[in-house]
Amino acid sequence: MTIADISPAQLQLFFLVFVRLGAIIVFLPVFSSTTIPILFKIGLTFAVSFALYPMLSLAAVPETIHPLGFGLSIAAEILLGMMIGFILKIVLSGFQMAGQLAGYQMGMALANVMDPSTSEQIPLLAQFNNLLALLVLLAVNAHHWFIQTIVESFTLLPPLGTNLHNGVFRDLIYLTGTMFVIAIKVGAPVVVALLLVSVSFGLVARTVPQMNVFIVAMPLKIAIGLIFVGLSLPFVGQYMVHLYTEGVRQMFVLIKALI
Repeated sequence: MTIADISPAQLQLFFLVFVRLGAIIVFLPVFSSTTIPILFKIGLTFAVSFALYPMLSLAAVPETIHPLGFGLSIAAEILLGMMIGFILKIVLSGFQMAGQLAGYQMGMALANVMDPSTSEQIPLLAQFNNLLALLVLLAVNAHHWFIQTIVESFTLLPPLGTNLHNGVFRDLIYLTGTMFVIAIKVGAPVVVALLLVSVSFGLVARTVPQMNVFIVAMPLKIAIGLIFVGLSLPFVGQYMVHLYTEGVRQMFVLIKALI
């Protein structure tokens, strides 16, 4: 097939595939970094679309489609891609929030580092949890699950087949709330341990007023917090794998809800 043999309908279909993949790549945690040039994201999206398009076997877009309808289809593809990428971002944001909660309890709120993906200052433990979540994602090949889900989304929900309704946005709001549940579950061991340490120092301050609790408490809370972070790592790793599996399932649920 030469360029002259490509019909306008095929070009429209390729553009819809390109738009959906572009929205997904822009919202993925790694590629959403502001340090990655826009031209690289566009080039990567075009390369993936060009390689994926012949394998999809999609029905051609009707050539009689109205420009307004085609514009609404582009907006629907962008919204669908944003939703798919947003689910993975929710999971990683929950781990990062857990690190922020634990860091505040340990007294490390002022020890911030630059997050290269957002160009913002975040606590040390939040960056640690963020990097740990990405490493677990690659270690268990969970990124392959998400790539397969993205490819199958074109089979379950081909271009021009998106049906937006209120139930989809309600489910998306519910998924956003799970970010706080993830943060509490991941950060619970450190937060609870440090809460008990604070209560213990409060009792010591009442019984032994001569002791300078503030000088003793700060290094001890950091040490105990780091110990519990290390002890909870095996359980947190297993929970991460479970959340990635659940994230793939939620992607399929969201895609099927749009049919």
